[in-house]
Amino acid sequence: MNYNFSFYMPVNILGGNNALQNNKNIFLSLGKKCLIVTGKTSAKKSGALDELISVFDELDIEYTVFDEITENPLTKTCCDGGKVARNFNADFVVGIGGGSPLDASKAVCVYATNPHIINDGIYTEKVENEPLPLVIIGTTSGTGSEVSGVSVLTRENGRKQSISGKNYYAKYALADAKYTYSVPYRTTVSTALDALAHAIESMFSPRADFLTEQFALISIRMIYPILEKLSKSEELPTEKDRDTLYFASLYAGFALNKGGTGFPHGMGYALTEDYNVPHGIACAVFIPQYLDEAEKANPTLFGQVMNAINSDKESVKELIAQLCDLHLSIPDEKIQGYVTRWETLKNFKNSPTDFNNHDAGMLVKSLFYTE
Repeated sequence: MNYNFSFYMPVNILGGNNALQNNKNIFLSLGKKCLIVTGKTSAKKSGALDELISVFDELDIEYTVFDEITENPLTKTCCDGGKVARNFNADFVVGIGGGSPLDASKAVCVYATNPHIINDGIYTEKVENEPLPLVIIGTTSGTGSEVSGVSVLTRENGRKQSISGKNYYAKYALADAKYTYSVPYRTTVSTALDALAHAIESMFSPRADFLTEQFALISIRMIYPILEKLSKSEELPTEKDRDTLYFASLYAGFALNKGGTGFPHGMGYALTEDYNVPHGIACAVFIPQYLDEAEKANPTLFGQVMNAINSDKESVKELIAQLCDLHLSIPDEKIQGYVTRWETLKNFKNSPTDFNNHDAGMLVKSLFYTE
């Protein structure tokens, strides 16, 4: 076995019960003025926003809330957030929420200190100035954004695109699973599937190594039994299972940060953009095909995944299809447009076989085309 690996993840993760209150002094090292970046609901519903404000009041830290982040955050919205931070003279940013607010908060930190970068310019312009320091508080169990140097945004043309690198890591992640306890059933399913997809896709990436494979396997072992429970009942998970899902999503994030994603994520963006399919489901619906490709490419590694799942491939495929429960009707013209669009999709090269845009078109057709 090849035990070679490299690992870079500069986020200081402070986790456990009451992580925010127990580590509140970190904010004093960051400054006296903070921009809080959130969406409209999860930060409040989870209790994280109120708890953070209470801590800031105690520490005499001035703050303002930018709560304009929607699902699939727009570069323009994040740029606007950067302007708010700049006008407020914010010393640092706290991002609270699921993947969208967390990814957006990373971009806001870049826009805030680089006024020459406007909207989609974040993909092309040089980051000349150090981004504002960022503290992240997650409220869902799926994205792993807390520990990755990746931000997925939506361009002005409506297409999702990721950006990554040293400028997109948080300085601190306050990891407390209690903020996920209020997440509804369908979102719980979607985010858990997203974490599973991160683990499986990154495991078979050409960039993966021994360490990321171990993180991925740990995550898979933790997530899959809970997905089985979710498939049998629409009851919300217990707090214990919520805790397991949350920390499993961080392990998957460790793997994702090095290995990246394969074609399920790249293809899934289109379903989210055009049919408003939740991100985790949009990606996971292609995982059954990815498992077929993974088995062909590396039967030994594939066997380790099946051992971690403690099931067989066909049962896994059936479970994922059941949980996705996705019924779309995509016309042939739209599918052909995807084939053309995906000619330059980098995720294919980060997958285990030579599966390409034409194969992807056939897969979409087999799943969703109706005459």
